[in-house]
Amino acid sequence: MKQGKNPNRRQKESIKQSGLNPNNWLVSKANDDQLLLIHRETGTSKLIYS
Repeated sequence: MKQGKNPNRRQKESIKQSGLNPNNWLVSKANDDQLLLIHRETGTSKLIYS
């Protein structure tokens, strides 16, 4: 699995809008319209659309 990176300000806003806490998620992949997130503690992944 690829290591995640800390989200930037725009990514944090997208994560908040989807109802998640941005402090608990890392960004694995970032496209123009979607983010692949990895949870910091559990390692589960989610795909959100921005």
